[in-house]
Order: sequence, then structure tokens, then C-alpha cells
Amino acid sequence: MRTLPLPLRDGVGPSCVALPTGDWPTVLEFLVQRFAAIPRSTWEARIEAGDVVDEHGVPVTPTRRFEPRLRVYYYRALESEPRIPFDEVVLHRDEHLLAVDKPHFLPVTPVGKYVQESLLVRLKRKLGLQDLAPVHRIDRETAGIVLFSVQPATRGAYSALFADREISKHYEAIVRWPGDHPLPPVHRSRLEPDDHFMRMREVPGEPNSETRFKLLAQRDGWAHLDLSPVTGRRHQLRVHCAALGMPILNDAIYPELRPEGSDDFDRPLQLLAKEIAFRDPVDGGARRFTSPRSLALPP
Repeated sequence: MRTLPLPLRDGVGPSCVALPTGDWPTVLEFLVQRFAAIPRSTWEARIEAGDVVDEHGVPVTPTRRFEPRLRVYYYRALESEPRIPFDEVVLHRDEHLLAVDKPHFLPVTPVGKYVQESLLVRLKRKLGLQDLAPVHRIDRETAGIVLFSVQPATRGAYSALFADREISKHYEAIVRWPGDHPLPPVHRSRLEPDDHFMRMREVPGEPNSETRFKLLAQRDGWAHLDLSPVTGRRHQLRVHCAALGMPILNDAIYPELRPEGSDDFDRPLQLLAKEIAFRDPVDGGARRFTSPRSLALPP
């Protein structure tokens, strides 16, 4: 495994950018133009602190000439990062695998305005597992089971379980219940990115997504569903539920994208990655991890 030229800091590894072909006079000028949201003074401070280096570990100076195809590493930092006031729970840990119950609102990996407040970074800090990496993802808004690989040597074997669809996954959701048509046992469609980067949409064509549905309970225009995704497309369960006329309670993206704002911690998306089961590719044993969380129909 390739050694990074900068060590992990507070559970976060360095970010990397490959310098493209161009005529910037210095590496600094490229960084300032490439990352327009970051002030020049911030890059100058990072360079002064030795927090910007090339792929060989050589520090980048303010006057270092631009070199196409050179890889530059730097620490990403946020001036102010909101705290997610919910905690993850480790359900299982061995030398190869970590199973964690993730709370709502917490991203699995650093993204956007969340770095320290991501599940991966929290776990690296708390457990001291610097090689930790997720073998699958769930949405930031979704709670429930997430699996992590502890060591690179067996990581591919666990990732292959998802790629080869050898994982049984069960989600639960609270949805609007139209009540005027029966719940289909299976829904298949073709999902593609929407015009807005945050959304996916169903389009005509060969299906590339499949979800199995089971009704657990229903009352007063709401239903509690068991959802079993056969495929793992982005936002698949949220899109499929909305397409069937039963959007998930508190979904801010489907069927309508609401204006972005601060999280309402009292109104989490009612979608839960309840259970994952599989045959362990390392020791052959049967594995089943279940979230202790539960969903309930609105009163």
C-alpha cells in the first residue's frame, strides 16, 4: 500500500490534487484559482506551516514553479464545523470487520461542510484504526448499519460482497400511504442523475435498480415498510418510494427538493438501514448485524 506523504491528523488523511496541463506560474497560483472558495491567505498559511507537499514529501513553497502531472497533498480544514449531536454505536469489531450503527444526519465519510463530523473520522479518532475504510455507504440522512474494513489485506473480499450482490439488506421506512392501490412486491426502474446534482430520477430504458417491498403496518394514511434493495443505486429507496406515490416521511429531496438550510434534528428522515446479513468471506461464518433503532407510525 502506498504511503502518503503527510500523516493522518485528527483522524483525517491529506487531500490530493493532480496538477493538470496549464501555464500557471506557481503551484500557489494554481491552488488559489482551482479552489476559489479558499482565500489566498489560507493557502499561504498552509504552505508556511508545511502542510502542503508534493508526492515525494517535499514542501511546496510560495514560489515553487508549476509542474504538470505533479501530485500535491494538503490538509483540508474547515473554519467552523457544525456538531452532529448524536452518537454512533459499535456493534461488532474484530481484526477484519467493524459494524457500526450510524445516527441520522452524520455522513459516512467527509463531505462538504463535514470532516471531523463524519462517521469515518469519528471512528478513526476513537478507535485508533488508521486503515479503516467503509465497504459501502448510506445517505447522511439515513440511520443504521454501516460496515467498515479494518485492514487493507481483506478489504477487497468484503467490498466484493456488495459488488456481487451477496449481501442481504433490509431497510425500514415510514411513508405516506395512498391506500388506493396494492403495494407492489417489487419495483424496477432505470435511475440516472437528475438535472440537480442532489437528485436522481427514473427514466425510460432497461432497469438498473430493483427494490422489494413488504408492508409491516399501516394506519391513518401512513405505512411502515420493509424495503430490500437488490441493487444499490444512489437514493434508490427514496426515489422508488416517491415514484410509487408514497414518499418517505421528512424527505427533503423527494418528491420535491426543499431549499437547503440547517438540519432539523427533530425531523429525521424516516429511513433506517435495519439489517445486513452475509457469509463472511474470510472465515466462512454467517454474519448478521441489526440496528437497535426502530421506526414507528406517527401517532
